[in-house]
Amino acid sequence: MRDVQRMAGVSNSAAYRHYADRDALLAAVTEYAETLLADAMVARLNAVPRRRSKGNLALGRLRATGQGYIDFALAEPGLFRTAFAHKDSADSAHSQQADGAGIPEHHPFRILIRCIDDLVAAGVLSPDRRDGLDEATWAAVHGLSTLFLDGPLADADAARKQLIADRLLDVIGEGVRQRS
Repeated sequence: MRDVQRMAGVSNSAAYRHYADRDALLAAVTEYAETLLADAMVARLNAVPRRRSKGNLALGRLRATGQGYIDFALAEPGLFRTAFAHKDSADSAHSQQADGAGIPEHHPFRILIRCIDDLVAAGVLSPDRRDGLDEATWAAVHGLSTLFLDGPLADADAARKQLIADRLLDVIGEGVRQRS
């Protein structure tokens, strides 16, 4: 806490006027990071051209969501790591049901859930293949993001990282289509 307060240029007791303890402060920072991650995903979603068939639009939105997730991780590695650092926040998102019960509307996982729902509504994905796809897709883009930041792919240049991200997003899209 003292390091955070020193970096913010406030007294050692200042944060405690707003937060009960370190966990409360970290929870607030986590929520802020999750909001910015969701904003990045939504910005990518909003850039998807609408003049497509429903199926291609749904697939394009799923891809955009994944790309927004990866882009945020690369642009804001500290915030990305922080979004998943607080135990209570991470546990609450992971333990939710696939229908999104209890997850805020503007949460990265809720955005992904809506994209998967769109695939079902567009007829790209059969309802019996839907269960678990949210988590599998999330695991894929989160895992790649983590490899880019802290793993063996950290030293790859931006072009190589984008090529790898494109391949992963291609595989996800092709897998959704093939499995329908």
